[in-house]
Amino acid sequence: MKSAVVVFPASNCDRDAAVALQRATGKAPRMLWHAETDVPDDLDLIVLPGGFSFGDYLRCGAMAAHSPIMRDIVRRARAGTPVLGICNGFQILCETGLLPGVLMRNASLRFVCKPVALRVEETQSLFTRRFKRGEEIKIPVAHGDGNYFADEETLDRIEGEGRVALRYAPGANPNGAARDIAGILSENRRILGLMPHPERAADAELGLTDGSKMFASILEALP
Repeated sequence: MKSAVVVFPASNCDRDAAVALQRATGKAPRMLWHAETDVPDDLDLIVLPGGFSFGDYLRCGAMAAHSPIMRDIVRRARAGTPVLGICNGFQILCETGLLPGVLMRNASLRFVCKPVALRVEETQSLFTRRFKRGEEIKIPVAHGDGNYFADEETLDRIEGEGRVALRYAPGANPNGAARDIAGILSENRRILGLMPHPERAADAELGLTDGSKMFASILEALP
C-alpha cells in the first residue's frame, strides 16, 4: 500500500500519522508539502493530518483548503482515491466541500486534550471494517474547534445513509458536536473525517491501541 501525508504550515501530527502508517504497512509514506501541485498517481491513500494549518486564521482549515495541492487532492478524492482527514484534516475536508457540515468552536470555548470514549457506528467502510458495530473504543482528542454542526436535513441524510462512522459515547462528548458525531464518511464511503486522533492510539507504549485497528482496516482494504 502506497500512502502520503500532506504537510501544511503548522501541521503538528504529520509525523505521528507517518509513524502509524509505517508501523501498519511496513512502508514509509510520502510526505507532500502543501505547495506542491501534483499528487503521485500511484497513491492508495492520502492523509490530511492534525495541527493548526496556517495558524487557524480565518477559520480552521479554511486557508489550507486553498493550498495548491488541495486542487489535485479534491479531484482525486472525487474520483475515488481514499482520503483520511484527522482533526484539522477533518476541518479541511469540510472546507473543501468533500464532507458536509462545519467544525465550530467547542461549546465550552476551551481547548480539549484527553482520551475520549467513542462508539463505532459504521463498519462498512475501508476505515472501520476491523471494528464491530457498537464497539466502544478510546482515542484521544486535541482540539478547540471540534463542534460538528450541520443543518437538520443534512444530519438526517448522513444518519439515514449510514455515514456517521464514529460517535462520542453517552456523556463523553467533549465539544458539543451535533448528535455526538465524532467522524463521518463521504457518499462513496472512501473519505473519512474524524476529530479524534487514531495515530495517537496506535502504540502500546503510549497506553492506547484502539487507533491501530483503523490503520489495520485500511491496510486490509487497500492493495
